[in-house]
Amino acid sequence: MTSTTAIQVQGVSKQFGEKKVLKDITLAVPCSQIFGLLGPSGSGKTTLVRMIAGIDAPTNGQVTVLGQKMPQLAMLSHIGYMAQSDALYTELTAQENLAFFAALYGLKGTKCKQRIQAVMELVDLSDHLKKQVSNYSGGMKRRLSLAISLLHEPSILILDEPTVGIDPVLRKSIWQELTNLSLNGTTILLTTHVMDEADKCHQLGMIRDGSLTAIGTPEELKHATSSSTIEEAFLVYGGVKA
Repeated sequence: MTSTTAIQVQGVSKQFGEKKVLKDITLAVPCSQIFGLLGPSGSGKTTLVRMIAGIDAPTNGQVTVLGQKMPQLAMLSHIGYMAQSDALYTELTAQENLAFFAALYGLKGTKCKQRIQAVMELVDLSDHLKKQVSNYSGGMKRRLSLAISLLHEPSILILDEPTVGIDPVLRKSIWQELTNLSLNGTTILLTTHVMDEADKCHQLGMIRDGSLTAIGTPEELKHATSSSTIEEAFLVYGGVKA
């Protein structure tokens, strides 16, 4: 693995009992890139990002993040992870949730306060900081989960469908921030079902039935399938459109 590669997945398979969820996945994500995983529900995207985040271990193969074999506890401070389902303490306020996760990452004092303010402004929740999370809508919970993943300014950001339930205007500003983070050196791996988001990624990996069917830039994938849009290319790789 070279120093220009942030995430390396080599021959990774994952099995739950008799069911093989991932089959021999190999991919590399360069530093500072936004890499999107595109695939239908149940294709294995979430299983793959959980292994890259160090939450699950592969049955076969190896995952390396910033040169370190995963899973590894010491790497958690370098990774921001936003799960598909919100891991929030709903009986606490947003501020208490953020303070809890900030403490886990070793953020203290003025720096902690600054980061909480910054991430809540980004997701447009500053006015709801002291509100109990049980009173948040689904979209607000997604936004708070994104804020938490960004708190400690991680080198690697892993986001599982980050903009589900978020309105188009805010989605645009979140994508602007993701692009800025990438320009400033953050490596971002995300899963999405939203085709215009897929077009904003530097590279895409198409996953179907646990297998990686294609990797390339959005333009390369469109060209390879004679498609005018990513959605058309996605349908071709999914076997829906010849």
